[in-house]
Amino acid sequence: MGADNYVIEMLNIRKEFPGIVANEDITLRVRDGEVHAILGENGAGKSTLMSILFGLYHADRGTVKIRGKEVSIKNPNDAARLGIGMVHQHFQLVGNFTVTENIILGMEGGFVLHRKEASARIKALSGKYGLNIDPDMKIEDISVGMQQRVEILKMLYCDAGILIFDEPTAVLTPQEIDDLMRIIRNLVKEGKSVVIITHKLNEIKAVADRCTIIRCGKLIDVVDVASTDTALMAAKMVGRPVNFKVEKSAPKTGRPVLEVRNLCVMNAKKVLGVKNFSLTVHAGEIVGLAGVDGNGQTELVEAVCGLLPAESGSVIIDGTDATDLTVRRRNELGLGHIPEDRIKRGLIASMRIAGNMVMKSYYKRPFSRNGILNFPEINSYSEAVVRKFDVRSGEGINSPAGKLSGGNQQKLIVGREISMNPKLLIAVQPTRGLDVGAIEYIHKQIVAHRDKGNAVLLVSLELDEIFNLSDRIAVISGGELMDIVDTASTDEHSVGLMMAGVRKDKWL
Repeated sequence: MGADNYVIEMLNIRKEFPGIVANEDITLRVRDGEVHAILGENGAGKSTLMSILFGLYHADRGTVKIRGKEVSIKNPNDAARLGIGMVHQHFQLVGNFTVTENIILGMEGGFVLHRKEASARIKALSGKYGLNIDPDMKIEDISVGMQQRVEILKMLYCDAGILIFDEPTAVLTPQEIDDLMRIIRNLVKEGKSVVIITHKLNEIKAVADRCTIIRCGKLIDVVDVASTDTALMAAKMVGRPVNFKVEKSAPKTGRPVLEVRNLCVMNAKKVLGVKNFSLTVHAGEIVGLAGVDGNGQTELVEAVCGLLPAESGSVIIDGTDATDLTVRRRNELGLGHIPEDRIKRGLIASMRIAGNMVMKSYYKRPFSRNGILNFPEINSYSEAVVRKFDVRSGEGINSPAGKLSGGNQQKLIVGREISMNPKLLIAVQPTRGLDVGAIEYIHKQIVAHRDKGNAVLLVSLELDEIFNLSDRIAVISGGELMDIVDTASTDEHSVGLMMAGVRKDKWL
């Protein structure tokens, strides 16, 4: 196929950062009117390659062509003029601005902002592409999925013909993911070309035409998605066969480690988000909490972890009433927490990796003595966890956590929590944003943690993950416990009905 058929050509691209070659002699070609996936592990160099195309980074070597013409993209404004738009993994929106204000921010010249005209155009674009966005809503009042649609509208408002999505489903619910796939198909029907950076094989299968596979900064292959199975793509991505099924023995349950008794918790709207919820998790078992997003999982977890107060009821951790205890005291009782929001709850972006690794234990031996931090011990411990959980960064443990990719931030948090060997591990979306190789490894670590005689409460929006890991499944709907079932004796259909609020006695 000739060069004229390609809307994007990135030829022999090299980009090096201190201590790491992010892209080594990579060539990417995207055809006009296709969805082209870029597949790779966390830290493989996918986002770096697209950041070069968008003008955020400059290649050390190589050539970029747009529609057959060689171009120099020095910044995002150059990219916009060439019709290139990008939705970043972390959205670039102002919370207290409206949708319209966010979209026209930095675009309107002069002293007059033409809000009314802009709002009308945004509404028309929203309708044309099936985005269903109210131009007058404030960003802080809409869901994460809707915020992503605003980012898409920003590109469409600028008449971008090449749309780049960086890990677009990392923070979306399953329903929002389905909506996004539909939106992407609509964009292509309207003549757009889409590049999607991801490591979720099922999404590539659902929407992509071709896939460029990158491993450790190098081009591995370009495959036709329809004729390539997911197992082969996964093996090319990580360099070995990947086992999607977790192998685990029957649980050997012991004492109750977490007892939630008639717990009631208020949500942000000052109404009960958790209602008379009771649940026991024993040593040596994994209990999965299944539910549609926003049905009380967040409030339940934060009340157990001490981040939200309980209105009534109690939380018992390893035999101690922890209902009114501080977060630190709960941690000292043996609580580990992988939070759903890694940026807000999981780490300090400006702090180096080593500091984040010991943020829950820095005041204890061997990390400090008499109030003085023992940096050699902190560094040695951090390097060991980074190696074990494959946290990739150019500057090693001295790199600020905020400079890591989303997947590597997640591995940092998971590594920190599991390495502390907590008696009770509350894992919320533990593999969110991870590639299949990392997911396989983290799943094995969670099962191994159970097999040491610890308790695990797994909260996930992925039913496959719930069924793969859990020994028992608790289903939550509207803040209420619907039922607790043995994983081996139930199926996804039954759990799905309960997630929708249908109790067992109503099935017949």
